[in-house]
Amino acid sequence: MAPADNPDPYTHPADGVQAPPSGWWETLKYLGPGVIISATVVGSGEIILTASLGAAVGYSMLWWVLLSCWSKSILQAELARYVVLSGDTYLRALNRAPGKLPGPRGPVSWPLFMGLIAFVPGITGLGGIIGGAGQAVVLLFPDMPVLWAVALLALVVAALLATGGYARLEKIMLVLVVTFTLLTLTSAGLMQTTVYATDWSDVLAGLQLDFSTEVAVLALAAYGYTGVNASEVSAYTYWCVEKGYPARIGPFDDSPAWYARAAGWLRVLRTDVWMALVILTLATLPFFVLGAGVLHATGQQPSGHDTLIALSQMFTLTLGEWSLWVFAIGAFCILFSSSIAGVAGGARFIPDYLIELGFLSRQKLAVRHSIIRGYGILVPFLGLALYAGFQRPVLMVTVAGSFAAIMLPVQSGLTLYLQATRLPIAVQPGPLARWLLRATFVFQVGMAGAVLYFVVL
Repeated sequence: MAPADNPDPYTHPADGVQAPPSGWWETLKYLGPGVIISATVVGSGEIILTASLGAAVGYSMLWWVLLSCWSKSILQAELARYVVLSGDTYLRALNRAPGKLPGPRGPVSWPLFMGLIAFVPGITGLGGIIGGAGQAVVLLFPDMPVLWAVALLALVVAALLATGGYARLEKIMLVLVVTFTLLTLTSAGLMQTTVYATDWSDVLAGLQLDFSTEVAVLALAAYGYTGVNASEVSAYTYWCVEKGYPARIGPFDDSPAWYARAAGWLRVLRTDVWMALVILTLATLPFFVLGAGVLHATGQQPSGHDTLIALSQMFTLTLGEWSLWVFAIGAFCILFSSSIAGVAGGARFIPDYLIELGFLSRQKLAVRHSIIRGYGILVPFLGLALYAGFQRPVLMVTVAGSFAAIMLPVQSGLTLYLQATRLPIAVQPGPLARWLLRATFVFQVGMAGAVLYFVVL
């Protein structure tokens, strides 16, 4: 990695260099990207796909849900390592991949074009998430038409994102993440006092590595959208940038001071990734358990307009009708937080695409921020339009999840390549992390092939 001669003002603003925190309590002040990504992660995949998978197969694919939660965090951590050390944004990193295609203003890497294509299913999934949040509102206010509720939420999301600011977003997400995590854990715990309680035989059966081909599309979509999916892995790098990790390390100058800062801030980054992994696991498993223990036992499979109504019976059949409010509030917090964070994350890609395609200068930071705000205002209403056309949240999220599974091996393979070719040896990952990322790459190639076979072919 050569010393930077013209730093990107987005990743390396002037006077951003700072020594890393020295202790645990000091480190806590610099965590935050993991909270935002948790708000994005714990959403459609968990409350819709994970619960639907449990409803379809019972406990038999518990191992699959655990794998979906845990197997992608190594990619999240290692791609973020490259970004915070190099000062590249995610899309600039994509454009460094070997293999160029003709672009509007010069050669562009093939993964960049794949990212552009991914926007279509990504926006479709967003429509499903906003639609699900609207259905949660209707559970609380039954006389409100669903489309009105979705339109109102689109308006609120646009208003919240009009400023485009990171700090405000982090505070909103923290409240929503704490709320839905506590409600989900409490509900799953209360289920253990009913006839639908999970026992150790259910858990052991769910760890037997059985895979039902009858629900292959749903299972593959759940893998693609549960835990950190491809869009969330990439969005996480932007939250790390806006939290200031690359700025505090500073542009590479091959000095001992730079290596010391890099080591310290990488410790902060790893702590943030672990925090996100714990949150998403605690919020994901209860929904699978509720789906397997209640919906599967009663023979229900959520799909269209009634998705949230069917899912609400995970609570009402076990705890009583009063718990509908608990479910509705938790579901709203989960899906609404995913809507906000999903739109905000997508907004960070647009100016970067324009830069990498040659339409915008990297030095025009004010234009970048204006595009981010404009996207945050416009796209919630596009999601509303897509929901109005489909009105099937499970299908919409399944489409997005399936494509996300195809993008994952591209990201893990590119991360391996960039770390090996562009990072100094002293800050490259250790043998264990490198081995885990390679194993993840091989597994994700297999998952992408399975998606192409079961979904496309």
